[in-house]
Amino acid sequence: MREALHEAEAAGQRGEVPIGALLVRWDGAISGRAGNEVEGRRDPTAHAEMLALRRAARGAGSARLEGCFLISTLEPCLMCAGALPHARLAGLVYGARDAAAGAVDSCLEGLDQPFLNHRVWRLGGVLEDECAKLLRDFFLARRT
Repeated sequence: MREALHEAEAAGQRGEVPIGALLVRWDGAISGRAGNEVEGRRDPTAHAEMLALRRAARGAGSARLEGCFLISTLEPCLMCAGALPHARLAGLVYGARDAAAGAVDSCLEGLDQPFLNHRVWRLGGVLEDECAKLLRDFFLARRT
């Protein structure tokens, strides 16, 4: 999660919402990493989680990332949560919960939908205070 926080901090320094994500293989190697690039790319799908998944899939030469885990500083939104079973991820670890748009546990249990044919294990709240503070500080600075 500390590595994901570094990605989030870098995104915030670029003026992006400070969210970071890593794709970690079963052997512990990081195969994809990213911070948000929505504003810089002018792309609403350029969330950190999506970019980390894309980079890992490109490196693996496959859309299937079985045995891998996504680590994100924020609970994934509906778009990002929806990509996890399609990528056949083993698991998700996230930091801060997202009461406004979290689609894993907070607003929707998106990974538990009965129509999904792949289940993704998850753990939320890892370094939650640090992840939430980074976001809070970013938005507070934008409002003042």
